[in-house]
Order: sequence, then structure tokens, then C-alpha cells
Amino acid sequence: MISFENYKKHAKTLIYLGFPIVLGQLAQMSMNFVDTVVAGKAGTAQMAGVSIGGSLWTPLLVCGQGLLIPIGPLVAQGIGAGKNVSLNRFWRQGVWIALASAIFFMLIFTLASHLFLQTTKIEKEMAIVASNYLYYIKWGMPAFLLFFVCRFFIEAKSYTRPAMMAGFIGLFANIPLNYIFVFGYFGMPKLGGAGCGLATAIVCWIMLSVMLYNIHKNSPRTLKIDKPKMIVIKRISKLGFPIAIALLLEVSSFTLISLLISPLGKTTVSGHQVAMTTSSLIFMLPLSLGTATSILVGKSLGAGNLNHAKEIRQTSVIISMHIAIICLTALILFREQIANIYSNDPLVITLASSIMVYTALYQIPDNIQMSVLSALRGYNDTKAIFVISFISYWITSVPIGYILCYTDLIIQPIGVYGFWIGLILGLSCSCLLVNIRIRHLEALSLEQIKAKISR
Repeated sequence: MISFENYKKHAKTLIYLGFPIVLGQLAQMSMNFVDTVVAGKAGTAQMAGVSIGGSLWTPLLVCGQGLLIPIGPLVAQGIGAGKNVSLNRFWRQGVWIALASAIFFMLIFTLASHLFLQTTKIEKEMAIVASNYLYYIKWGMPAFLLFFVCRFFIEAKSYTRPAMMAGFIGLFANIPLNYIFVFGYFGMPKLGGAGCGLATAIVCWIMLSVMLYNIHKNSPRTLKIDKPKMIVIKRISKLGFPIAIALLLEVSSFTLISLLISPLGKTTVSGHQVAMTTSSLIFMLPLSLGTATSILVGKSLGAGNLNHAKEIRQTSVIISMHIAIICLTALILFREQIANIYSNDPLVITLASSIMVYTALYQIPDNIQMSVLSALRGYNDTKAIFVISFISYWITSVPIGYILCYTDLIIQPIGVYGFWIGLILGLSCSCLLVNIRIRHLEALSLEQIKAKISR
């Protein structure tokens, strides 16, 4: 086990690197919070429609992000090995992956926008809002994926402030833009909840502009665009595809839950959305710590220092446990006050407050699995991440949640709460499996690790 002195040293490094990432992530996720709050002020059906539309936008965005995540560990490993000269190629080829992915996802959004209008399983008003929301927000997809290319490349070099700046500039732009397009201020059309999608699309391009400006200012040569080089694209994609699918499995399980509960009515959908948005906002803390963990583990492995990589992982887990305990306590104590921020509907507030108890319960397994999973990314162990995600979310979480919500196979149906119990079990399963996997990797020899990260 790590000594207290080494823990303090590594904790200081993780916090120094991770704190700006936390602020940037919170700013980005706060945009979802703002969307939910503003749409909620426009009406329960508007918020429910944004929730349903966002349930498709989020998993596809995260899937695209997953394809690009290896840029960070690859650059970090190169820095650790002293190969700084050739690292710009990961940014330049990442641009081509981002653009190709954006075109594909935009086609899916166009199809989904049409299908929402044809469905009879969702209330008509919610379906129209969801369809229009997707129509507008899809135009931000290219910018957001290119933003991630810039972010992962810069953060691997330990420059975490540009993404923080972009996040806050985006947040401060998102708030007025939401009100302008949702309620039709300054002569703009009153779009209702769909206006949140247009506001987000504009903000995506603003955030990308901030990142490109920072890269041009600090490293203008990096912005050179090369023609596609398949050997680099294949290496990024080979590592990124399992991560993308793993993230898609995880996030789409949450998305599927949102869709499965939509027949339960707009009050249930809105209450679930309040708890889910709050959970996503809090999740930025372990996610940002995980980003820092992945970078530092990658650098340590690139330098051949296996013990240092292990101590970074152990330190990250300890910090994440402290964060989980604080968040768990706050969610239970202030759940009603949090729900009041989102909605004026007393039924939504009551339901959301009760769901947030379950949100609090999965903080510890969720935070721990995030720290360890991030360390696995530092090892380029992406296939294991995919397998663990599939088992945890699609074999455990979603089936158990559905059984508890709608059937009497185990107990009498308990509605939306059944899915939250399923989420707790799925995250606990992931926590167990990632810890088993990391212990296996940490027992490998230096030669085995070098062979693994060089593939």
C-alpha cells in the first residue's frame, strides 16, 4: 500500500493537474444543468422533451469523445518516453477522425429527429420538442468533437487551463442564449425547449474557437493540417473504438432508461431528469480526477516507472472515496433544495427528491470505478474496458432495472426506482471488475507493459 508521504506528493500533483479540469468539466456540464432549468421554467413538457432529445445527443457525443480519448494517453506516453518531436501527428490525425465521426452522427440525429415525430409512444408535445431539439443541436457536433481533439492533446501536455477557460466562456454564453431562444427575447423566435439545442450548438463553436486560439498562441505549428495518414488514424482508432463502444454502452444504458420510463408520463420523466442531471454534474469531479490519473499513469508507463503508476492509481482511488462521501452526504441532506432549483412543479420536486437518495447511494462505487478505469486507459487496456462496461450495464444494470420497474418477477413493480437500483448494482459490478483487472496489470513486468502500450 502507498505510504502517507508518497500519497501527499501524488495527491498534490493530481489536484494541481486535475483542478482546472474539474472547473472546465463542471462548466461544460453546467450547460446541461442550465438547459434543464431553463426548459423546466418553460414547462414540464418542454423539460421532458429536452430530456428525451438529450438522451440521444449525449450517448453519441460521448461515443465520439471515446474515439478521441486515446490521443491523451498516447501523447502522455510519448512525453514520458521523451518523444516530444512527433506528437503533433496525434492532433492532426485526430481532426480527421472527429470530422468523419461528426458527419456520421449528424445523419443519425437527422433520422432520429424525423422518427420522434412519427412515434405514438411518447406524448405529442414532448415528441415535437425532442425532434426540434435534435434538429438544432446537431450543428454543434463537429465543433464539439474538434474541441475534444484539442482538449485531449493539450491536457496530455499538462496544460489544463485552456479547456477550463473554454468551459466557462461557453457556460457564460449558454445562459443568455438559452433564455433568448427558449423565450424569444430580442426579436428571436420563441422555440421553447428546442431553443436549448440551438444555444448549445452555438456554444460548441465558441468553445472550439477558444481552444484553437490557445493552441495558435502557444504552439502555432501544431495547427498545420496534414493529409490523412492511415497508420496513425488506425492506431488511435484501434484504441479508441473499444473505449467509444464502452462509453456508448454505459451512457446508452442511461439513455435507454430515460426512453423506457417515458411511457410513465412527463412527471416521472422530469423527476428522473432532475436526478440524472444532478448526478451528471457531480460526476464531473471523479471524471476530472480520472483524466488527470490517465495522463499521469500514461507518463509513468512511458518512462518505465511501474511503481509510480501504481501509486498514482492508489492515490486517485483514495481521493475519489473522499469526494464520494462528501457528495453522498450533500445529496441526502439537500435533495429537496436541489430539486427546487429545477422545477416549480411540486410533483416533480417530490419525485426527484426521493430518487436522489438512490443517486447518493451509488457515489462510492461510481467514483472508485472511474479512478481505476482511468488508470486502465493509461495502460491502453481498452478491450477490457469494453467487456467490463458490457457486463456491468447491459447484463446487470438495464435488465435488473427493467424487471424491478415493470414486472413482478422479483418483487411487485416499483416504477422508476427499479432502474435506479439497477444502476447501483451495475456500477458496483463495474467497480469490482476494474479493480480485478488493474491488479492483474500491475503484476506484469516492465517488458510486458512496454509491449502492451506500444501496440
